[in-house]
Amino acid sequence: MLDHVTLPISDFARSIAFYDQVLQPLGIERHFTDTESGFAGYGANDLLFFWIGQQEEGVTTVTHIAFTAANRALVDRFYEAGLTAGGQDNGEPGLRPHYHADYYGAFVLDPDGHNIEAVCHKPAGA
Repeated sequence: MLDHVTLPISDFARSIAFYDQVLQPLGIERHFTDTESGFAGYGANDLLFFWIGQQEEGVTTVTHIAFTAANRALVDRFYEAGLTAGGQDNGEPGLRPHYHADYYGAFVLDPDGHNIEAVCHKPAGA
């Protein structure tokens, strides 16, 4: 069972501004910030499961993280928030039937190039 994930980041202020905006449509908020160490924790319902952490040498690899969205409209809102926050398009909202018939996802690249996804596995209207 997965408890939490931490992504390495190169610019703490830029990354918290991005993640504060892009995760909000999914109901995920920042609940912990330590500017001295460069770590921030995000979560929902008193559970912090997504972390970002400043790396001294910068980011050397990129990661793919997918967040569950309750419906397709939230995937759309996530995507728009990601672009507004300065993320780069890496796959607009839509069906990805090669994964499964109801896989509706969107992808944005964060300021360090990490591939951040929101996905809904429910049929349209569910």
